[in-house]
Amino acid sequence: MSDTDRPALTTSAHMYLHYCEETDCNEWGSWGNSPSSAGSTRWWCFEHYPHKSYEQEQVLRLKLEAAEHGADIQ
Repeated sequence: MSDTDRPALTTSAHMYLHYCEETDCNEWGSWGNSPSSAGSTRWWCFEHYPHKSYEQEQVLRLKLEAAEHGADIQ
C-alpha cells in the first residue's frame, strides 16, 4: 500500500487525558497498567504507581526527602 492511496487526515488526533487514580491527586497519570488486553487501563502518577521496582522506590524516597528540606535534585 502506498501513502498516496490513503485518504487525507480530516480530523485532528484525539488526546487522551488520564489523571492519577489516587483519591485527591490531580497529577498527570503517565504510568498505566492493565491486567489484560481486554481490561481497561488504570493510570497513576509516579508517586502513587503501585508497581515500582525497589530502585525506583529508593529514588522517589530520596527526592521526597530532599523536597522536604528545600533541596532541588534531578
